[in-house]
Amino acid sequence: MALSASDVAAMYSLLANSMSADHRLRGPAEEALAQSESRPGFCSCLLEVITAKDLASQVDVRLMATVYFKNSINRYWRQRRDSTGISNEEKVHLKQKLLMHLREESDQIALMLAVLISKIARIDYPKEWPDIFLVLSQQLQSADVLASHRIFTILFRTLKELSTKRLTADQRNFAEISSQFFDYSWRLWQSDVQALLHGFSALSQNYNSNADDQQHELYLTYSSFQKQYPKFWDFLKRSCTKLMKILVAIQGRHPYSFGDKFVLSSVMDFCLNKITDPEPNLLSFEQFLIQCMVMIKNILECKEYKPSLTGRVVDENGVTLDQMKKNISSAVGGVVTSLLPNERIVLLCNVLITRYFVLTASDLEEWYRNPESFHHEQDMVQWTEKLRPCAEALYIVLFENNSQLLAPAVVSLLQETMNNCPTTVTEITSALLLKDAAYGAAAYVYYELSNYLSFKDWFNGALSHELSNDHPNLFIIHRKVAVILGQWVSEIKDDTKRPVYCALIRLLQGKDLSVRLAASRSLCLHVEDANFSEREFVDLLPLCWDSCFKLFEDVQEFDSKVQILNLISTLIGHVSQVIPFANKLVQFFQKVWEESAGESLLQIQLLVALRNFVIALGYQSPICYNILLPLLENGIDINSPDELNLLEDSMLLWEATLSQAPSMVPQLLSYFSRLVEIMERSFDHLQVAVNIIEDYIILGGNDFLSMHATNIAKILDLVVGNVNDKGLLSVLPVVDILIQCFPMEVPPLISNTLQKLIVICLSGGDDRDPSKTSVKASSAAILARLLVMNTNSLAQLASDPSTSQLLHAASIPVQENILLCLVDIWVDKVDNVSSIQKKTIGLALSIILTLRLPQVLDKLDQILSVCISVILGRNDDLTEEESSGDMSSSTSPDEGTIPSKEFRKRQIKLSDRVNQLSLEDSVRDNLQTCAAIHGESFNAAMSSMHPSVFAQLKQALKMP
Repeated sequence: MALSASDVAAMYSLLANSMSADHRLRGPAEEALAQSESRPGFCSCLLEVITAKDLASQVDVRLMATVYFKNSINRYWRQRRDSTGISNEEKVHLKQKLLMHLREESDQIALMLAVLISKIARIDYPKEWPDIFLVLSQQLQSADVLASHRIFTILFRTLKELSTKRLTADQRNFAEISSQFFDYSWRLWQSDVQALLHGFSALSQNYNSNADDQQHELYLTYSSFQKQYPKFWDFLKRSCTKLMKILVAIQGRHPYSFGDKFVLSSVMDFCLNKITDPEPNLLSFEQFLIQCMVMIKNILECKEYKPSLTGRVVDENGVTLDQMKKNISSAVGGVVTSLLPNERIVLLCNVLITRYFVLTASDLEEWYRNPESFHHEQDMVQWTEKLRPCAEALYIVLFENNSQLLAPAVVSLLQETMNNCPTTVTEITSALLLKDAAYGAAAYVYYELSNYLSFKDWFNGALSHELSNDHPNLFIIHRKVAVILGQWVSEIKDDTKRPVYCALIRLLQGKDLSVRLAASRSLCLHVEDANFSEREFVDLLPLCWDSCFKLFEDVQEFDSKVQILNLISTLIGHVSQVIPFANKLVQFFQKVWEESAGESLLQIQLLVALRNFVIALGYQSPICYNILLPLLENGIDINSPDELNLLEDSMLLWEATLSQAPSMVPQLLSYFSRLVEIMERSFDHLQVAVNIIEDYIILGGNDFLSMHATNIAKILDLVVGNVNDKGLLSVLPVVDILIQCFPMEVPPLISNTLQKLIVICLSGGDDRDPSKTSVKASSAAILARLLVMNTNSLAQLASDPSTSQLLHAASIPVQENILLCLVDIWVDKVDNVSSIQKKTIGLALSIILTLRLPQVLDKLDQILSVCISVILGRNDDLTEEESSGDMSSSTSPDEGTIPSKEFRKRQIKLSDRVNQLSLEDSVRDNLQTCAAIHGESFNAAMSSMHPSVFAQLKQALKMP
C-alpha cells in the first residue's frame, strides 16, 4: 500500500523515535521504517519531512530523513528483479521538488540534499533528467548569496559524482557539461578572487598604516596578523591549498599543456623551494606542503614526461600530434633535469629523510597516548593525507628515478646515524630520532639498497642488538626494526630466517602495542613469502598462536583486530600443523564472532580465516561445526542486515565446508534452499554457486536429490537462458553431472532447462564467436549423454509440442525431426568437445541408427564418419585428467581415512556408463539393427559409401 501526504506526521514520529536512546522506542521505529522502505511514496514522505518549514529547527530528524532517502536511492532507484522500485511518477516529483528547495538554511541538510541530487543524477542523467543543469544555471542567474552557495554545492557534488563514471558515453557527457560550465565558472572565479584580493589588500594596508612603505600586497605571513585575524589566516591557508590542488589536478589531467616551460619550471621550482627551504610559518602549514610534495611526485612519475622508446615517423604534411607530444616530453625532460641536478636531488633526499621522516614531539605524544591509533595512522593512512607519509611516497619515487645516485647517499646517511647513535643509547635524543628516520628510509627501498647493504651484516651487527635491549625508550627503534624485517623479507636468506622469525615473535610479545602491531604485519609478510621456511618456524607455532591470541585481547581498535585476524588466517593457510591447535582456534573464533557484531569487515576477515581453517582441517572439519554452521547460516541469509558485506565470503566458506566434509549432515543439507534465494537475487556469485551445487550432488547423493529436486530445477531454469556465455559454460557441467548421477530421476525434473539446451543447439550465430561455439558444443554433449543414458527421455522431449513452440518463439525453423536436427549439431561440434564428450556423441549417433526414420540413411555417411574418427582417435585424444583417472581406477583411500571430494569425483567418472560402454560394440550392434529396419535401402546406402570410409569402418569395428 502506497504512502501519502497523510502519512508524513507518522513518518516524522518514526524518524524521531529511531534516534531515541530508549530501545523500546528505537527498535519498533527502525523496524517500521525498514518495512516502509520498499513502499511507494516512502521517499516522497521523507522529502516532505526534510523540506517542511515548520520542522526547520528539527535538524537531527531531517538529517535522519536524508539518510533514509539516500539509502532508498541506492536500493530502489534502479529497477530490480526482486523489487518494484520507485515509480517513474514519484521520481519526477522528487526531482522537481529537490530542485525547488534551494534556500535550505542548515549547512548539514543542504550538503545532504546536494548528495541526494548527485546520486540521482548519476543514475538518471542525461536520459531521465536531461534538464538538471539547465534548471540550476537558470536559477543561478537570479539567486541571492544563500541560493548561489547552495546551487554551487549541488553543482560541485553532481559534477564530482558524474566525473567518476568511466564508460565512454558517460565521459563524453561529462565533457559536454564541462564545456558549458567552465567558461562561466572561470570568469566568476576571477571576479570573486579580484574582489577578495582587493579586500585583503585594503585590510593589510589598514593594518600597516603606520608603515613607511605601503605596498599592494597581503601581509598575512606576519605572526601578529595571524593572531589578530585568525579567520582570515585560516581562509588564506585553505585557499592556497585549494589552488595547489587545482594545479595538481591540471597537471594530472593535462600534462602536455602543463609541460609548457614557463608553467612547469615555475611551479616545480616553487614547490622544490618550499619543500627544501620552507619559511618558519610554512612548517606548520602541512596541507600546503603536502600538495607541493604531491606535485613533485606526480611530475617525476608522469609517463607523458618520460622519453619515448618508439621511432619517429615522418609525416610529409607536417608535425603529427604524437610528434608534438614527443617534442613536449623531450622539452619537459630538459626542464626537469635543469631543475633537479644531482646536487639538488641529493639535497631533496636528505631533507625528506632528516626533516620530514623524523618523529616530532607531537608524534611521540600521540604514540604514548594511543599507540594503536599511531600505528594505523603511520601504517595505513592515505599518503596524501599526512605530511610524513607524503614525504615517504615522494622519497620512494625520487629514489626509484635516481637509485644509483641516491643508494650510496642513503647508505652513507644510515651508517652516519648509526655511528652517532650506538645500539647502547637509550635516551630519546635527536640522534636516536634521526637514526629511526634513516631506518625508515632504508626500509622503503630495500630492493635497491640490497646491492649496497648486506642485510645479514646489518641484522647481526646492529638490529639484533637493538632488539635485545628492552629499555622502554627503545620502542621507537624496535618498531622501525619490525618494519625493516617485513620490508626486507625477500633479501633474508636461509641462514638468517630463523633468527628473524624469533625476533618478530619476540616483538609480538612486547609491551608497546604499536611495536607489536608492526611485528604482526611483518610476520604476515614472512608467512606469505614464497620462500617461507616452515621447517625453521614450526617449533615457534605454539608461542606464535598464543602471542596472536594475547595481542587480539589487548587491542581495542577495529583495524587492529582485523590485522591480527589476517595474520592468524595467513598462518592457517600456510602451515601444515594446524590440527594440534584446533581447539584453541575454535575457542578464539567463537570469541571473535561474539565481539564482531556490527563490524562487517572484521566478520569478513573471520570468514576468510574460517575458510582457511576448514581447508586445513580437511575431513576433520566437523570438529568446528558448532561455531561454523551457525555463522554460515547467518552469512548466507539474504535477509540478514549484513548480507551485502558477508555474502561473498560466506559462500566461499560454504563451498569449502562442503568440499572438506566427510559426509553430509542435516544442517548442511537444509541450507541448500538458501542458494535459490541467492540466485533469485542476482548472478553475482554464479561460479561459487555452481561449485556448491556440484558439492551437494557429490556429497549428498540421493538424499540431496530427494529433498531438493525442486530447488535444483528452479536454479537451473533461472540461470540457463538468463546469463551470458561465460555463465552458461560454468553451469552446464552441473547439468551434465546431474544426468550422469541420476539419469532416470533428473531429466523430468529439469525438462525446461533441457528444452533450452535444444534451443541453444539449434540456434545459429556461433560461426565467428568461440564462446558461443563452446556453449553449443557443451549443450550438444549433454543432450547426447541424455540420449545414451535415458533414450526415451530425450525422444519425449524432442516430440513435446512445447519444445517446438520454444523453437518457433526463438525464430528457429525446424523442417525435420528434432533428433535428426541434433544429429547435424553433433556431427558439426564433435571436434569442439573433450575426449569423453566425443565418445558420448559417438554413442548418441550410434543410437540414432536405430530410429525407424528413412532420413537416418541420408545421414549414415556422416554418422559413421564421426564414430570411426572417435574410435580410431580415442587413444591419442585422452586428456591427462582422464589418463590419471584410468591409471588410478583401482586405487582407494587408505584404510581409516575419509574419501576426499576429488576421490568421489573420480569414482563418479569411473562409474560413468559412457566409460563402461563400448562404442565399437554399440556401432556394430546398431548397424545390424539399422540394416534390419531399412533392408535394401540400408544396403544401397552402404554401397554408396566411399571405399576409404568403408575400409576405416572395418578397421574400427575389427570386421574381417
